[in-house]
Amino acid sequence: MSRFRSLEFILGAGITLVICGLVLASGWLFPDVGKIDLMARLLPPFQQAGHPFGTDPLGRDVLARAVAGGKISLTVGLVSVAGSVVLGVIMGLVAGYYRGIWDVILMRFADVQLALPFILLAITVIAVIGGSLTNTIILLIVSQWVQYARLVRAQVLALREREFVLAAQAIGVKNRNILFQHLLPNLLGPVIVLMTLNVANNILLESSLTFLGLGVDPTIPSWGGMLAEGRTYLQSAWWVSVFPGLAILFTVLGLNLLGDWLRDQLDPTGRTER
Repeated sequence: MSRFRSLEFILGAGITLVICGLVLASGWLFPDVGKIDLMARLLPPFQQAGHPFGTDPLGRDVLARAVAGGKISLTVGLVSVAGSVVLGVIMGLVAGYYRGIWDVILMRFADVQLALPFILLAITVIAVIGGSLTNTIILLIVSQWVQYARLVRAQVLALREREFVLAAQAIGVKNRNILFQHLLPNLLGPVIVLMTLNVANNILLESSLTFLGLGVDPTIPSWGGMLAEGRTYLQSAWWVSVFPGLAILFTVLGLNLLGDWLRDQLDPTGRTER
């Protein structure tokens, strides 16, 4: 149990659980998140009990929108990472285990993918198919599966000559079973750590794309959209942008702390002394 007393775990898990809990309960806590009240526009924070974080230029509650906006960011982060993992792990297993023409084709395709600047790819894709929640998720999956494929391939190359794999081949175990029952469980550690860190990274990317007008529909509350809406009011109404920015900051911080803790637990040889 001492491993759970780590400051990284306590802070990371605490911050993440609080934010996820608020986001999941946002529909119950703030049923009228989109309510407009022009008579209460740009109210400063900490002055009215009904609007503790103030209001935006349309009189909407900043706290309610910041909490509700977390649904978009967390959905994009989790779903895009899940899709990248499934695609990348399968590609990496096939390339590393079968080698030959499969390895050449998949890894050269991965090299081309890595050579494409993300922002250029994002602008091109959004210009062709338009911006939406689904398209943003697909874009992130397409741009990030390579990380998992290369990581898994490297692990499989090291494991495919181990005794337990050779023994399974010798007794006639099917290649599919070797891949998913023998190799996959032995390389999940690095994949899980990368997943945790990439959820945080994808939240930042989604917020950046939405801020630039390339992400989700601006009518849907999202952290990036709130930042974009408040940038013209930074001098007169700083709270419109600051509180969504803090939500991004603490979410990414909590996930990164959990990722560092997981890395230390799953890879003791790389543990950092503190």
